[in-house]
Amino acid sequence: MFDETTFTETANETTSNTTVATEAEPVTAAANHAEAGEHADAGEHAEAAPAHTSATEEKPATGEDFASALETFTTESEEAVSEDRVIKGTVLKLTGTHVVVDIGAKSEGMLALSEVLDHEGKPKFKPGDEIDVMRDKGEAEEGYIHLSHQKAQRIHAWEEIEKAHHEKKPIKAVVIDRIKGGLTVDIMGAHAFLPGSQVDLRPIRNLDGMKGQTIEVAIIKLNKKRGNIVVSRKELLEGEQQEKRSKTLEHLEEGSVLTGVVKNLTEYGAFVDLGGLDGLLHITDMSWGRLTHPKDLVNVGDQIQVKVLKYDKEKQRVSLGFKQLTPDPWLDAEARYPVGAHVSGRVISVTDYGAFVELEQGIEGLVHVSEMTWSKRMKHPSKLVNVGDHVECVVLNVNPAERRISLGMRQLAANPWDSLHEKFPVGMTVEGRVRNLTDFGAFIEIEDGIDGLVHVSNLSWTKRVKHPSEVLKKGDRVKAVVLAIEPDKRRLSLGVKQLQPDIWETFFASHHIGDVVRGKVLRVAAFGAFVEISEGVEGLCHKSEATDESGQPIHLEPGLEHDFKIIKMSPEEKKVGLSIRAVGEEASRSEVEAYKQPVSSTSSTIGELISWKRASNEGN
Repeated sequence: MFDETTFTETANETTSNTTVATEAEPVTAAANHAEAGEHADAGEHAEAAPAHTSATEEKPATGEDFASALETFTTESEEAVSEDRVIKGTVLKLTGTHVVVDIGAKSEGMLALSEVLDHEGKPKFKPGDEIDVMRDKGEAEEGYIHLSHQKAQRIHAWEEIEKAHHEKKPIKAVVIDRIKGGLTVDIMGAHAFLPGSQVDLRPIRNLDGMKGQTIEVAIIKLNKKRGNIVVSRKELLEGEQQEKRSKTLEHLEEGSVLTGVVKNLTEYGAFVDLGGLDGLLHITDMSWGRLTHPKDLVNVGDQIQVKVLKYDKEKQRVSLGFKQLTPDPWLDAEARYPVGAHVSGRVISVTDYGAFVELEQGIEGLVHVSEMTWSKRMKHPSKLVNVGDHVECVVLNVNPAERRISLGMRQLAANPWDSLHEKFPVGMTVEGRVRNLTDFGAFIEIEDGIDGLVHVSNLSWTKRVKHPSEVLKKGDRVKAVVLAIEPDKRRLSLGVKQLQPDIWETFFASHHIGDVVRGKVLRVAAFGAFVEISEGVEGLCHKSEATDESGQPIHLEPGLEHDFKIIKMSPEEKKVGLSIRAVGEEASRSEVEAYKQPVSSTSSTIGELISWKRASNEGN
């Protein structure tokens, strides 16, 4: 670069040289004159004068040469940064709005900082970097030459762009910004339009995410006069895809194992790019085990190996498998999980009827709700286990054909029913809480997991109980007697009335056939009447036994009392047969026997006997 100091030094050197030449001139002139006198005539001398004059006239000519040289330099410098030439400069500094550039001219150049910012708004140059520029129209501030970097880039870029368009070759571009309908990309400084439909093989929802990416594009439309450039990335991708597809089809056949990239996930499977051709990996072919969603096994972008299960050449459809690359774990499940073996696994599902436990990938077993605990009162498996829990189990059954394993958890604990006879022998009085009431009885919990049933018939000796709620209510603490234990059926029979003496036993011990008892009719049936002959004890008087001495039927109504004779007793069945007719017959026999006795002074007369009978009848 030339500045004012340089120009001054050059001028001084030129002036000094001119002075030396003037001082030396007389010596030269005298020598020439002497030489002329010795060797030449007046004519030759006359010609020497113009030579001297020419030498002295060089002084003003030297000053003009400097001014001319300065003017010539300035003109050349201005021509060097003309508007149609690309020159290289050096970045001197960056301000908040401009970039100062040394272009080798009298004045430094200046261009807008916005021309050298990348997509993130950061300068692409720093002081000392070389930069291509061109002179731009207009005047810059403080005498700086107005420059443009983008203008210089466009000229070079257009050359490359035209070349790529003509040769149909891809060219690199940087995504600058998203605009309506697509993206703006930078190709070596020239801006081009990339339509949204040409960005990828499939529509991209988030075009903003491509900002700053460097991509390869094809020039599909060019108008240099208007400065319009339209590019396509999809065109290149389609070409690459077609090339990959051709190579893939060479090796594609059912049973072949290929490497692909997971392209997309759905609820029913994953689409895998095999190389220009997509195949469907269905969720059922992903794992021998259970999957709730394909994302539990693979993610978009994963590179995986798959096996071709089916290939439809006409429809270009490929069905893939992943689990088929490993042996089916059920093939030897029976040997690896023998009945009775203790195993551990993770709970993967809980249902109303039990819990599924994963023993290994592809092997699941069911712990039925009935096999979870010895207790019968667990309402739902979730009360005992949750998804994700690690549990210990016992193998109960294995069915490889149906891919089922039955597991048990309660088997790991002692069965409380096995020792129930020792702990609660028959006849023992126990105490517990009424846990539930049903139409046929009440369940009483005598210890954790052990419930006993008090049947409705065992609630009272005397009261005819239709529903246990008449005697008990839920939550009551009651005592009962152990009546029977069935460990194999897990049944425990209890009785409440057994805490009191058996009134039937007492009745049978104090009464015999032939006894006459007073009874009250409780209810009447077609075949006879039920009669209460003692508290809690009922007898049956058949209608054939409800007659008087003459055989006439006696009408029995509830609430009426009569004398009955016991004609039948069955302690085993707790039944008593009664008769009114037998009572009359007994009375008749007594009268006959009394009539047959001889008359004595101490005996009653016939008239007295007749009077006694009449009085007896009136009393009845």
